[in-house]
Amino acid sequence: MIDYVKDFRIVFFIVIIAIVTIVLGALTDKILRYFLYRKLNDKEYDATGFRFLKHLVITVIYILGFAFALIQIPEFKIIGHSFLAGAGVISLVAGLASQQALSNIVSGIFLVIFKPFKINDKITINNFVGTVEDINLRQVVLKDAENNRIIIPNSVISNQIIVNTNMHDTKCCKIIEIGIGYDSDLEKALEIMKDEIAKHPFFIDTRTKEAKNQKAPLVVARVVALADSSVNLKAWAWAKNSTDGFIMYCDLLQSIKKRFDEAKIDIPYPQRVVTIKNNNPL
Repeated sequence: MIDYVKDFRIVFFIVIIAIVTIVLGALTDKILRYFLYRKLNDKEYDATGFRFLKHLVITVIYILGFAFALIQIPEFKIIGHSFLAGAGVISLVAGLASQQALSNIVSGIFLVIFKPFKINDKITINNFVGTVEDINLRQVVLKDAENNRIIIPNSVISNQIIVNTNMHDTKCCKIIEIGIGYDSDLEKALEIMKDEIAKHPFFIDTRTKEAKNQKAPLVVARVVALADSSVNLKAWAWAKNSTDGFIMYCDLLQSIKKRFDEAKIDIPYPQRVVTIKNNNPL
């Protein structure tokens, strides 16, 4: 009878601890979300560290709750050692999983400390392009242009080259490269490209005050190659961010092509000259 009462007390305490842990975790999450929502009204506030801290605090609460629940079972250590001794494969898998989880946590902490990117930055990692939506203890969540969510483990990111379009400077340079025919008016083609870029609403002037005083051109366009079938022209167009830059790039391809057609400037197909040698003396 005494054993039943003792077992009932253990189960009762474990249930109480589980309920308290779940409720405390939910309340903490709700409170931290409330403070985060208020802070997000400040455009200069960086939510990266706060969100990571939220995940860390909630994880610690659940770990402590689990630990307190295990303490209520006096035989746990004996049972645990017996189980691990009889299940070496399972212990090996668990050990490897724990090592990977720890690696993700440590990598996540380094991401928050050194900040190669933060929430709302547009980045490229391992050929995946997206906006950083969340950084937690295990992974980074990216949202791509098609509204998909890309989940990348923190330990993977620490070994990758990261392209951050928002770090320190959000300006974006789009390179417009077009090949024209050898018989086309070269100077006119360059002027059309400069004109179309300069009048686009998303184009920005990046010249310094000194450059303006020296009458540096608003748009730079140059001949960059004499290719097999075309004379290649290149112009540089600046926008305030990568989103505007992409829209501007698409618009300029269309408008420049239209202006070239009106000016009779040819954009040639690849061409080859074939010479047939006749060795017949007749």
